[in-house]
Amino acid sequence: MSRFFIHFGKEEVIPKNEKICYLGSMIALTDLPIKSVIPEVLQTLRKGGNAILSASPGAGKTTCVPLALLHEQWLNKQRIIMLEPRRLAARAAAMRMAELLGEKVGETVGYRTRMDSQVSNKTRIEVLTEGILTRILQNDPSLEGVGLLIFDEFHERSLHADLGLALSLESQELLREDLRILVMSATLEEEPLSRLLGSAPVIYCKGKSYPVETHYLPRTRRGEAQHHYKLIPQAKSVILRSLREEKGDMLVFLPGTGEIRRLEKTLKEGGLDNHIHIMPLYGDLSREEQNRAILPSPSGQRKIVLATSIAETSLTIEGVRVIVDCGLMRVSRFSPDSGMSRLETIALTKASARQRRGRAGRLEGGVCYRLWTEEEDRLLKAHGRPEILETDLGSLALELALWGIKEPQVLRWLDNPPNAAFAHARELLILLEAIDEAGIITPLGKEMTKLPLHPRLAHMVLKARPLGLGSLACSLAALLTERDIIRVEQGTSHTDLRLRIDALQGGKDVLLPDMNLDSGACRRVRSLAGQLRKKLAIAAKKDDSGKTGLLLAFAYPDRIAGKRQGSEGRYLMSNGKGAAFLHYDMLSKRDYLVAASLDGNAREARIFLAAPIEVNEIERNLAPLIKEKEVIVWDKTKKTVSAGKEYRLARLLLREEALVQIDSEKVTKVFIEGIKASGIHALPWSKASKNIQKRLIFMHHLDAGFPDFSDAALAKGLESLLAPWIGGMTRLEQLKQLDLKVIFLSLLSREQQQALEKLAPTHWTVPSGSRIPIDYGDPAKPVLSVRLQELFGLDKTPAIAGGKKSLTLHLLSPAHRPIQVTKDLAGFWANTYFDVKKELKGRYPKHEWPDNPLQATPTKRAKRKVVKK
Repeated sequence: MSRFFIHFGKEEVIPKNEKICYLGSMIALTDLPIKSVIPEVLQTLRKGGNAILSASPGAGKTTCVPLALLHEQWLNKQRIIMLEPRRLAARAAAMRMAELLGEKVGETVGYRTRMDSQVSNKTRIEVLTEGILTRILQNDPSLEGVGLLIFDEFHERSLHADLGLALSLESQELLREDLRILVMSATLEEEPLSRLLGSAPVIYCKGKSYPVETHYLPRTRRGEAQHHYKLIPQAKSVILRSLREEKGDMLVFLPGTGEIRRLEKTLKEGGLDNHIHIMPLYGDLSREEQNRAILPSPSGQRKIVLATSIAETSLTIEGVRVIVDCGLMRVSRFSPDSGMSRLETIALTKASARQRRGRAGRLEGGVCYRLWTEEEDRLLKAHGRPEILETDLGSLALELALWGIKEPQVLRWLDNPPNAAFAHARELLILLEAIDEAGIITPLGKEMTKLPLHPRLAHMVLKARPLGLGSLACSLAALLTERDIIRVEQGTSHTDLRLRIDALQGGKDVLLPDMNLDSGACRRVRSLAGQLRKKLAIAAKKDDSGKTGLLLAFAYPDRIAGKRQGSEGRYLMSNGKGAAFLHYDMLSKRDYLVAASLDGNAREARIFLAAPIEVNEIERNLAPLIKEKEVIVWDKTKKTVSAGKEYRLARLLLREEALVQIDSEKVTKVFIEGIKASGIHALPWSKASKNIQKRLIFMHHLDAGFPDFSDAALAKGLESLLAPWIGGMTRLEQLKQLDLKVIFLSLLSREQQQALEKLAPTHWTVPSGSRIPIDYGDPAKPVLSVRLQELFGLDKTPAIAGGKKSLTLHLLSPAHRPIQVTKDLAGFWANTYFDVKKELKGRYPKHEWPDNPLQATPTKRAKRKVVKK
């Protein structure tokens, strides 16, 4: 294979047997596709400004471009900073470039990741994970000593990449016109990015790849791929088949570490040949474990690399010519509604599928097995959504506050941060005392930005130090940053973080039988905790796990949860959301706990990690967040006014106590609201009060100027109706002491009372002398129900309201049964009476039924018996 070197853009051939080396200003390149566009990259950047390099996977851009630019005159011996989205990729890129130069990492080429650094005063190329650039910019916005920023694999659109680019563009515009920015990507829509970078030119480089034969799952009856519900068995079957049919190493893409562990276990149980080695590859592995997966297999050996999407870009895993792609990826999705993030397993995009398949054709022809159907392949989305649109923006909001920006729209973004998510992040930072209500960063907030932790965990660590709990806080922050160190059997729940703290110090001895300790995760947690202690000058000591819940409260004050009454395992958090244990958990017996990890379900989140806390710990240590409030409310269950003082942490009630002095006006007002809630029927109605209400309604119907006493009007004016009469009352049953008739009449003037008696009498005296009550149930048709015989001699219909309103007569039989309804008594006598008389005379023979009712004597009794002599 021929090798090339670049000497200020000129290509010369190096003999085949000559080693790759660094000679003054000459940088040797292997025979990679990127060599064809290196001259164009050099010429473009010499003109100043920004540029975009779109290069296919495997083109060699990550290692070759920085080396080719290292001795450009315009760089003037300044540093090149290259950003990689993942720690593993950053270390691998730095190691590869140092190897090409025949040096060790930390000399000309070095790297910096969170809690890990290999640089020196000789370093000219620094490969950073993206969050490190944010720190550099915050400390020195002018980027003194830096001539070029390279954003590698920008198509992954991580949150820190978007933030770093936005801050860099502002620094370039305001402070460093000579600073150059080069964005490199494999699959990206270049046009919007070019506009963002000031119409930056786009340089295209086609990758050199060998043909890759692609296989899909056969279509099932329902047209669905089996991997959705049979991922592990399906993957195992394809792997075993490819081991028989294909040569070379294999790279298997899985959504997460859980699937990697399960597939690793089932493959080992299947009895692989001794020369076949299974090697996991994911971000939480140690550097040594990751390197073993990346390096080529020894002669006569084969490896199966089980990887997450970490192996999709940047990394070259030598020897791989077979890809098995499950077609799934795991992403974090943030919900402003719930205020929580959750991991979701989704179908990968077409761009990711191409990237993964390309891993099989780097050095020779390969094979890619896709665990989905061709029909499903056509439905895949072209690109994924940028992280800035999906994730928690707490860290971004804090960085912008430190930069001096209150609203993100001030900066230039490829995608603006969503308003709802950013507003939620601002609220969280105020809760954590990182910014004030105006959005200005506080001294505590500035200290939080110096720690390589999420703002929640940074706040926890800083709050812990004055309490002498700094060592425990560092262990807890490391636990919550890394993968869970305890694995539990399916269908069980052991969420207590105190167990994790104890396991870090006591190992497996503290675990229950259905738990397993992840030794690798423990090692990483201890390492990170140690680095945090060193950075904060905190002495290591044996941690007391009993204070775990208190420390979590500093990180998650919005997730302090109190048990719901009458329900074990279900809680209400201080943010107003519900949380619950999916299975029985020892913590479910505790009254209060702090939930550190939840699934983000908007209705009732599942609790994954938590620790108990006592209410007195909350009141003592989070006093500024606790609001004291006098509460006078209506207890609809007890039907009484409840008065007391509440102590609340946001939506969570911590404690109640009785009020010594109560405002009587407030009590009366709440009592009336309670009566309203109970309904107008809750008033102490009697027959007399109901009757007078009907008469009053009749008067309003007769004269709209008369007060309205309908149910609706009474409910609306309940306060003015009852306030003078209910002083000192708090219980609904005490209303029985009231006389509504007296209350109603008290609302009338003397003239109105007189009019009521005159125009709406309670009774009407009929010819028989009986006083018959008038029914005002229908204000348009007052009714007089009277026995027919008592009206003999009456020739016209009775009327009220000064003769303006005729009564509707319900004529009754001697047995008080209705026989006729009329408003025309004279017409009844003349026309209908004789037909009625025939029927009544036969039914009631002992009563008088005269032929001329107008001449007869009215009576309410039967006729007298005639005694024979």
